[in-house]
Amino acid sequence: MSLALCLAPVVLASCSTGSPRVPGGADAPLRVVAAENFWGSIAAQLGGAHVLVASIIDSPDADPHDYEPTTADGRAVASADLVLVNGVGYDTWATKLVDANPDPSRAVVDVGRLVGVAAGGNPHRWYDPADVQQVVDRLTDEYQRLDPSHAAYYAERRVAFDTTATRAYKTVLAEIRARYAGTPVGASESIFAMIVPALGLDLVTPQGFLTAISQGTDPTAADKAAIDQQIKERRIKVYVYNAQNATPDIQSQIAEARSAGIPVTTITETMTPANATWEQWQTAQLVALRDALAMAVP
Repeated sequence: MSLALCLAPVVLASCSTGSPRVPGGADAPLRVVAAENFWGSIAAQLGGAHVLVASIIDSPDADPHDYEPTTADGRAVASADLVLVNGVGYDTWATKLVDANPDPSRAVVDVGRLVGVAAGGNPHRWYDPADVQQVVDRLTDEYQRLDPSHAAYYAERRVAFDTTATRAYKTVLAEIRARYAGTPVGASESIFAMIVPALGLDLVTPQGFLTAISQGTDPTAADKAAIDQQIKERRIKVYVYNAQNATPDIQSQIAEARSAGIPVTTITETMTPANATWEQWQTAQLVALRDALAMAVP
């Protein structure tokens, strides 16, 4: 897949200390390359008119884990003022592009390093509201450092994102926590685990199963049997699965949950639809989860 410009909102987290750039013109925008469009969306919103964001992974059909970058991707990274990668082993190809085009004046944003994720940790940081906030704050700091003449503008964009743009997202998040805290739920993989603490739900699916499905390995027979029992005995109120990774094991669990009268709802690993903003995508999924919980919990 070739590089595509994405002017939707994005969040960044930086781990570098590149020098302020020398603008290419009187008011040239900062050139930002995000490895994935869920981060690119936030970055674009925070940068507004003074930032041009290109997201390499910009389709729900692309798998960030095994993406093969193009020469156009390499050129974009080489000419960027700031590069945003997720890190934690999720997009190693993006880090390789950065390393292949060294530039001490370029800021490199590694989300995993910013939020302190250990090697082998859960890489799906865009599902964790606290991690996203750290990225928002760091990205704004980077914009202001690279383009100090528009520092006040970037500060205003951050306030707008934190208040207006994400209002519906934060409202539904708080509503689920207030009404359903402690409710036992099941899930297909570790993506959902990132947002569970903020929702206050009790994710009872074995961690080994969540990790195995996320990493594309075979879950243990013991973990599968434990989930089957949870569903059969209705020990979970809602089952949440990644619609982009419905393996035969997951399809079987979905069928079992529906047969047992347990509401089923979906999430996706990458933005769906691709032209949504990060917060629109996340809010729609939370609304579907809230509605499923409402069906299951009197």
